[in-house]
Amino acid sequence: MRVGAFILAAQFPGQGQGEALHRAVRSAVVAEEAGLDAVWLAEHHFVPYGVCPNAVTLAALLLGRTRRIGVGTAVSVLPTQHPVALGESAALLHLTSEGRFTLGVGRGGPWVDLEVFGSGLAAYDHGFPESLDLLLRWLREPRVGAQGERYAFREVAVVPRPDQALIDPDEPGAGPPGPPVVVACTSPSSVRMAAARGLPMLLGMHCGDEEKAEMIALWRAAAREAGRDPEEIAAAEHVSAGVVQIADAREAATETLMKAMPGWLRQGLGAHVTVDGRYRSMRDPLAYTELLCGLHPVGPPQWCADRLAATSERTGITRFALLVEGSGDLAATEENVRRLGTEVLPQLV
Repeated sequence: MRVGAFILAAQFPGQGQGEALHRAVRSAVVAEEAGLDAVWLAEHHFVPYGVCPNAVTLAALLLGRTRRIGVGTAVSVLPTQHPVALGESAALLHLTSEGRFTLGVGRGGPWVDLEVFGSGLAAYDHGFPESLDLLLRWLREPRVGAQGERYAFREVAVVPRPDQALIDPDEPGAGPPGPPVVVACTSPSSVRMAAARGLPMLLGMHCGDEEKAEMIALWRAAAREAGRDPEEIAAAEHVSAGVVQIADAREAATETLMKAMPGWLRQGLGAHVTVDGRYRSMRDPLAYTELLCGLHPVGPPQWCADRLAATSERTGITRFALLVEGSGDLAATEENVRRLGTEVLPQLV
């Protein structure tokens, strides 16, 4: 089982943006020290829900600060970025980190970001498949041109090519010739889109085991319908996002999150602005925190290990990205990460 830390660089009430980013960097460094498999970095614009606006940039810093741990984006938002520019960055990080980088991509939301970056609502409403396919071609082909609805350009050379990494492909654990790609999926249509391309899913922390199991079953059926190789389907490593908070008693762990997370959620989620003024509903911060505490490993180490094992058994998922900064406090977050690595991981096989 591969367990990693999910890092949003969340700005809790009363905190500065630099404080949130410092906690994010420290969380990643401690995650490597504690033996975690990976860190996953979120990306948001103009809101305190998360103050990292470019997950690839932060990934570059963390890859330079660490030596072993994997670093992934969860996720880079495609509608607000040019897929070639993102592909170039992903290839660069893949090559220079000797294969430690994973590119997670997603559709994002109908936020004002689309206006600021000039991509427009169409990029969100129906442009994601075109962007994703162009990105994948950039990561897999030596030369790429485009004649799509949004992107059209003459054929150019892919430089640097991600398959030029100085990694022996026959070495155990060498991985693919380019950076692995995962797709954030929140609907049946996005599940089918990922499955048709053979791309593993990143499933959100708001989903329970039953819903995630249903999405994986749909992914497998859609992948078979698309003619994907059965071995590829069986080997797909989907990622489950969640929350973790470790304490000696469940009540103490839950209390830590219930004190800190509702204020952050109220401030962070409430700051989102839609690009076209459409109505959006916001989750009740208190109820959402209670939901997360019930779904995920929040409690003593043994209980957390059992909870992760149960999720894996019910869904088949063996990779986890767990939000570690729910307390909002630097020292408490570092302790949470260390306990995850030293007290929970050894109980998982």
